[in-house]
Amino acid sequence: MDAFFAAVEVLLDPSLAGRPVVVGGAGRRGVVAAASYEARVFGVRSAMPSSQALRLCPQAVFVPGRYDCYSEISQQIHAIFQAYSPLVEPIALDEAFLDVSGARGLFGDGPTIGHRIRRQVHEDLGLSASVGVAATKFVAKLASEAAKPKANRDGVHPGAGVVVVEPGEELAFLHPLPIEALWGVGPVTSSRLRGLGVTTIGQLAAVPVDTLVGTLGSAQGRHLHELAWARDARRVEPNRAVQSIGHEETYPWDRVDREELNREVVRMADAVASRLRAAGVTGRTVMLKLRYGDFTTITRSVTVTSAVDSGPAIARAAGWLLDQVSVAPGVRLLGVSVANLAQGAPTQLMLPLDASPPAQSSAGPGPGPATRAAPEQADASWHDATRAVDRVRARFGPGAVGPAVLLRDEGLRLKRQGDNQWGPARAGAREEESEP
Repeated sequence: MDAFFAAVEVLLDPSLAGRPVVVGGAGRRGVVAAASYEARVFGVRSAMPSSQALRLCPQAVFVPGRYDCYSEISQQIHAIFQAYSPLVEPIALDEAFLDVSGARGLFGDGPTIGHRIRRQVHEDLGLSASVGVAATKFVAKLASEAAKPKANRDGVHPGAGVVVVEPGEELAFLHPLPIEALWGVGPVTSSRLRGLGVTTIGQLAAVPVDTLVGTLGSAQGRHLHELAWARDARRVEPNRAVQSIGHEETYPWDRVDREELNREVVRMADAVASRLRAAGVTGRTVMLKLRYGDFTTITRSVTVTSAVDSGPAIARAAGWLLDQVSVAPGVRLLGVSVANLAQGAPTQLMLPLDASPPAQSSAGPGPGPATRAAPEQADASWHDATRAVDRVRARFGPGAVGPAVLLRDEGLRLKRQGDNQWGPARAGAREEESEP
């Protein structure tokens, strides 16, 4: 999809059409999630600090983002994909690979299907998409990038919409591109390759594989060598298993109050648990992520003896991890996630009487108070309660019931998917006071 989040905001508020729209967090801690092409004219791009985007484009319209809306429209987009092929591999809300080799008898060849999908997305949803057609996933991805509109100081220029790389033409398409176009080439790898005098994919292809292995390591060196020669044997995988489910949030100011952070752990755990149950999965590894004010980031994990999918069980494990670390430097970002997922895994129901340490833990000794018992199996008393919570929320809405510790004068302060994912929705009062 073309500038998906920003395009959806324009779709929901037509007064934004033609204006530089930036989706993301606000204030000095915000990050740009998406920018309309009108904003990209000024150099605004995703992953850029919002403060920098505002300096580049003072007239930009900042919106905090509505993940639930993006998710709903994404489902409609993917339903269109599914109408052309059952072999759809979602990459993100706004992107997917389709294997249409079995659909040619019904809908035509790859380019024809690409044009049809693009036209249907526009007619049904009012949004634009760019399509790449090729014999491999890697080349198709780069072709879709080549099909997109372009924005520079001269303005916004329409893209081709559909770019086709025919079999046998892959190297002619690939080799002029910069090395940064390759999957796996970030700033560090790019710097190392440029140290070898390599700036294009064609130059990379000419480097002996042993030289790449010596510079980048065996796995990455061989992987990039294969891509540079357009060799990509990966198939479209329509049923890729989700590896983890989690939430994280960046705060307007550093948080140092442990009780406040414990409430945030409960808030995150409740949201993660709801998503686990909605997906019909349970998990055995609970992970805590902290980023301090100086951007130092730590992660801690614990593997419990029985799979969990309830808020209290996840909060107990994540809270135990929080006890093991210091919050004195000030917590800028906090996240809770659950991994080691399984579909329909049995949950051992028992009272958590055993306070012995868990079987596997990456927490280690820390400066926290470590006063609560180590996490163990799920508490049997919550098994039916969590199902009742799901039924109440399904009938009366997500804010109808939740952990009492999250109750405020304005109601329950629950975590929703996408909330503050890219930084605070607005600058916090303390941040505003500290602005020069």
